Amino acid sequence: MPPPLLFDTSDIDFGKVQSDVEHIERVNPHRGVMRLLDGVIYMDADLGRIIAYHDVLDTEFWVEGHIPGRPLMPGVLIIEAAAQTASFLSLIRLKNAAFLGFVAADGIKFRGQVEPGDRLIVLEQATEFRPRRCVCKSQAFVGDRLVFEGTITGMPM
Repeated sequence: MPPPLLFDTSDIDFGKVQSDVEHIERVNPHRGVMRLLDGVIYMDADLGRIIAYHDVLDTEFWVEGHIPGRPLMPGVLIIEAAAQTASFLSLIRLKNAAFLGFVAADGIKFRGQVEPGDRLIVLEQATEFRPRRCVCKSQAFVGDRLVFEGTITGMPM
């Protein structure tokens, strides 16, 4: 049985973009094929909550080779999307850090597949913010299907 949502999303407008790619790139250093955030739908830095998304395109670099004829987004890229979401939240909240290095992924479970044409929605709830460590519980969905869960740890640099 999948876990409950990290926080209540019933009042969130999933059609509204709070931060676009331009704003994301002012905060996170990821560019080109390695930028796995396309928008932030909701963020409350004080509560340590964020919802972001990545629109999975059929032109992504992994599509041709990661299961030819049935492309599936590699799990490591789903983890990376979660890490970039944690980075965005943490860097906004910390204000003095220039970069958040991804240092750990714990309790990882993949519960579904992500394919070209899907919108991967990442929810995160921060559980720890310290000057040298930020920890976020993470879930990712396609529609209402939970496809990923885990805990992401980053270190401000």
